[in-house]
Amino acid sequence: MRKDVRILLVGEPKVGKTSLIMSLVSEEFPDEVPLRAEEITIPADVTPERVPTHIVDYSEAEQSDEQLYQEISKANVICIVYSVNNKKSIEKVTSHWIPLINERTDKDSRVPLILVGNKSDLVEHSSMETILPIMNQYSEIETCVECSAKNLKNISELFYYAQKAVLHPTGPLYSPEEKEMKPSCIKALTRIFKISDLDNDGILNDNELNFFQRTCFNIPLAPQALEDVKNVVRKNMSDGVKDNGLTLKGFLFLHTLFIQRGRHETTWTVLRRFGYDDDLELTQEYLFPLLKIPPDCTTELNHNAYLFLQSVFDKHDKDRDCALSPDELKDLFKVFPYMPWGPDVNNTVCTNEQGWITYQGYLSQWTLTTYLDVQRCLEYLGYLGYSIIQEQESQAAAITVTRNKRIDLQKKQTQRSVFRCNVLGARGSGKSGFLQGFLGRNLVRQKKIREDHKSYYAISTTYVYGQEKYLLLHEVLPDFEFLSEADLACDVVCLVYDISNPCSFEYCAKVYKKHYMDSKTPCVIIAAKSDLHEARQYYSLSPLDFCRKHKLHPPQLFTCNTDEAPSKDIYTKLTTMAMYPHAKLRCMCSCNRCTFCICHNLLNSELVRSVKAKLYSTVLNRHMTQADLKNSTFWLRASVGATVFAVLGFAMYKALLKQR
Repeated sequence: MRKDVRILLVGEPKVGKTSLIMSLVSEEFPDEVPLRAEEITIPADVTPERVPTHIVDYSEAEQSDEQLYQEISKANVICIVYSVNNKKSIEKVTSHWIPLINERTDKDSRVPLILVGNKSDLVEHSSMETILPIMNQYSEIETCVECSAKNLKNISELFYYAQKAVLHPTGPLYSPEEKEMKPSCIKALTRIFKISDLDNDGILNDNELNFFQRTCFNIPLAPQALEDVKNVVRKNMSDGVKDNGLTLKGFLFLHTLFIQRGRHETTWTVLRRFGYDDDLELTQEYLFPLLKIPPDCTTELNHNAYLFLQSVFDKHDKDRDCALSPDELKDLFKVFPYMPWGPDVNNTVCTNEQGWITYQGYLSQWTLTTYLDVQRCLEYLGYLGYSIIQEQESQAAAITVTRNKRIDLQKKQTQRSVFRCNVLGARGSGKSGFLQGFLGRNLVRQKKIREDHKSYYAISTTYVYGQEKYLLLHEVLPDFEFLSEADLACDVVCLVYDISNPCSFEYCAKVYKKHYMDSKTPCVIIAAKSDLHEARQYYSLSPLDFCRKHKLHPPQLFTCNTDEAPSKDIYTKLTTMAMYPHAKLRCMCSCNRCTFCICHNLLNSELVRSVKAKLYSTVLNRHMTQADLKNSTFWLRASVGATVFAVLGFAMYKALLKQR
């Protein structure tokens, strides 16, 4: 809503413009009236809409035409004053003033007009019969008020209607000629209805209506008031109420009724609560709330945001198959002005056998958008009505800004949930296959992907020590000389070469030596297409010798040419390395999988040290009064027992995880 209102009074000389302003201010008719009143400002706390109002007078005797034109251009609303006992002043409304104002204002954004019939105390008849045809002829005329500056009749009402014409204009909402709401208004109210329809059954039940009422007007509706509203709709249309709930048609009818009865401020209150401006466009402040992101920090969705997105998914998953069909996805995005997800999204996240985005894939795509382009995520959450449904100040409340990565490295632990892995390699080395393998797609499924639907990202979840984390793979184009900081910035690096191409490894070696050899970013060499015959690489060192020289993990074999989904072991390892870049995760026996190696790493982690400390405390409390507390063997038994508990607990967790 506007922060202030500027009202301009124009009209023929001697019609009482200045008297109206002075009567409003002094609440009495002035004995002496100057040629022109000075501009006055009415404070916000004494106006009905709580908005400062500036009232400007015009005098033909004191002001030039150029000054008049400037005032017209600055005015938010113009009151054309005529004298009800002077026919010439009424004729001048259409012959002079309206054409003059329209010439000086843009056709697409005409300033609202109020016709003011002053000196009603001098006549016994009304001028409305003469004015009504004028009002019907010019759509920019909001209303007409007859008043008297002398006996103070309708003076306050005049300026209230002028203020209301600016703050709650009829023009954007309603077409008087068609006697129906305008398409842009219908579109906005339809979005509001869909957001408020929490179970997506096409009906606003009593709970949803009460939530809507409380959201917009801060007060619930009494049960009888709810029934009265529905009865009004029932009397006027047959399909406005269904199963004792309000349909979209009934919802639109109610707002049409409000506007026709002069209560369009009700509709404007609803529209503004859901983020709309005077042109019925969602405001930039609503879509893009302020969110400060310091350098080296990332953005993630918090728990409440995931719960909200889960409710949106459940709302549109009509067949309860944990996937969104094309029709269900289209229905979900009806509250958007455009389709935000293209066909590449289906190759960025997990899908079912039919190619539909699964629940996990749906959350993954939201996680990806939040990480890569948080402003777009805020915009999308705005379209879905996050701040309204979650009763938050803005959708910025859905975002967690992680701490600086340098602090994570110093503390050797992180609270982040999303980790980025850049995948680099020469052309044809198998980077795209590596990304798609993460989504569970073997070579047969990958061959069905159209080139124009290809994605350079893949995101899904992995489990590291029982914690669910998101791993985001980004395929970097192999333009060696043009790698930007954005291409290089990540948590872990994958250097992919084709095991069957003797020229393939050289690119990986050069990229590593130029960009990563002296960095703290962990790197992994991927020997892709391991199902093919291994060729001797032309590079001076073999991949294995290169890894030994630079103290890297040995090349990790990978292939997508499998009957089932490719193994996810390498992706779990990548996530682990991203989470613990300083940890020595090399296996004692080089198997990378045995229980001994996993437990060795686990028992030296922060998590288990914390568990052991708690176990020590528990044992101490139980045995504090026992005589053998002084015995040194007690501490040995406590330590061994705590370690055994930790190992057994982890083994049981892994077994349960596999079973699930």
